[in-house]
Amino acid sequence: MTDPYNDQTGRASLGGTKGLAVARLGIGLVQGLLLYALYRSGASHDALTWPATYPPLFGALILAVSFTPVMLLAGVGRLSVKALAIWGLISAAMLMLLGWHDVAQQATDGRFYPPYLRFPVIAFAAAALFIAHHLIVPAVASRRWIADFDDYFDTAWKAGVQLALSLGFTGAFWLLLFLGAALFRVISLDFLSDLIGEEWFSIPVTCLVFAVAVQLTDVRSGLIRGVRTVALMLLSCLLLVITVLVAGFLLALPFTGLDGLWKTGSATALVLSAAAALIILINTAYQDGREDNLPPVVLRVAVRVASVLLTPLILIAIWGLSLRIGQHGLTPDRIIASACALVGVIYAAGYGWAALSPFWKKTAWMKPLERTNVAAAVLTVAVILALFSPLLDPARLSVGDQVARLKRGAVNAAQFDYGFLRFEAGKPGRAALADLAKSSNAEIARRAKQAQATDNRYDLKQKDDSLPPRTPRVGVWPEGATLPPGFVTPVRRDDPRYDCEDAAECLATARDLNGDGKTEVLLADRFRIALFAQGPDGAWTHQGDYRVVFCGSGSNDVRELLKNPQTAPVAPAWPDLSTPRGEARFTPEQDCPAPVAVNP
Repeated sequence: MTDPYNDQTGRASLGGTKGLAVARLGIGLVQGLLLYALYRSGASHDALTWPATYPPLFGALILAVSFTPVMLLAGVGRLSVKALAIWGLISAAMLMLLGWHDVAQQATDGRFYPPYLRFPVIAFAAAALFIAHHLIVPAVASRRWIADFDDYFDTAWKAGVQLALSLGFTGAFWLLLFLGAALFRVISLDFLSDLIGEEWFSIPVTCLVFAVAVQLTDVRSGLIRGVRTVALMLLSCLLLVITVLVAGFLLALPFTGLDGLWKTGSATALVLSAAAALIILINTAYQDGREDNLPPVVLRVAVRVASVLLTPLILIAIWGLSLRIGQHGLTPDRIIASACALVGVIYAAGYGWAALSPFWKKTAWMKPLERTNVAAAVLTVAVILALFSPLLDPARLSVGDQVARLKRGAVNAAQFDYGFLRFEAGKPGRAALADLAKSSNAEIARRAKQAQATDNRYDLKQKDDSLPPRTPRVGVWPEGATLPPGFVTPVRRDDPRYDCEDAAECLATARDLNGDGKTEVLLADRFRIALFAQGPDGAWTHQGDYRVVFCGSGSNDVRELLKNPQTAPVAPAWPDLSTPRGEARFTPEQDCPAPVAVNP
């Protein structure tokens, strides 16, 4: 096995351990200073400075500066200076491309603040960089396009443990700083609290401490391998648990059917998560595949069974995706899920072959798993780069599919989701919505223009006159009481009663709140209390909502407050004012009473 941590891969050229320490500290310090400079550029939303004034560039720099130095910290001493510099430039360029595209394709209405990036691109970019780095390092060290699998295993899993320990070390460092600041505050010294609150200190120091942690864990690589061995042993034991659970789930499906799974609305994500857990735990048991690392017999059996179980899980995920796409078309989430399912197919096919091949061909235990892991890793990086770049942009593909469904009549003008184009599909969605606003179909054009003129999805739903009236289902308090006639009647979307689809969601009580001899109705959901009064025509109309401020401990469910006998009308502490332009309503300065000071 090639050792990717020996002096032949870069340590000697950096002057040994001292050179490594200097290089890593320098990388950490430079990263901290660059991140602070970017922070300063976008710290004030009212006075942005370059490069925050140009969002695509700012997002690209944030992504590159956040992750490329971490890769460099891991690569120092494992790659030659030349190879590390080339790989650093390539990775920074790819990260900048992903960040630039993510920000550039977003559509905004003036409410666009640094760091501009969305979470999926951050998470997937980090994953792609981690995988790519640990494909490249062993290959370069062994001077081959594809290294031995045990080199991949050793490099990737050691780096994973190092990353976890380094993050933990950095977190512990800050906990100690906060503890020290609290101690100094006790004796009326605030200098440390003020210091750690300054970004010019906190950002560079965090990066520097993380670099120190990487260096410390790298120097004692034997201890890291020991921690890794213990972690792998513990995780491999969990393979038995997840295998039994997944097998039980699959065996129960013929008797329960898939309807319950489809009703969750997240069946594909749930099943793919179970498959991912199986893949990770199978690898913790297999490790590097060497004879001296073979797990116990019970784990070997569990690995084979779990490898076979991957196939039905991936098939269920693909089935669920195909049903949703067939019914509702493509969305960015479904495209990303489809990409994950594609990678899952590679794992399921390769692991299934590895588990079953001994029945017709004599081979080492689960040996085909190794080629599957390498192929799936390469595919994963390629898929991530394609999805978060202009090549296979999920928003663009989704918009094209949704508009095509509308034009061919798969969805009618009233059912089409114009809000998706307006609020969730970025610039491709806005452009498609503008085209629909010019449509020769009057209904499509009207609804597209309505969406263009709306600021948020909630308001768009309120304006949607295509939804039929709905009869609410409302619980009544006290139990056994009845609501006034006409209150439970079909209502339209703009009425708070419309969202009461289940009696457990809404609770109503009838009271005379203002002492005028007429009954009003208070309708509570989990977050608000709506007031209804009956007009001269006998119709119940929504008068407004009570804003509930929760003070102290106890349940934060507004429905529970409605049941409490202490919930009763009270006179306002201060009256509202009548002005020539309308009423001026009083709003208290403090929602909750200030705590009473107690002398020690």
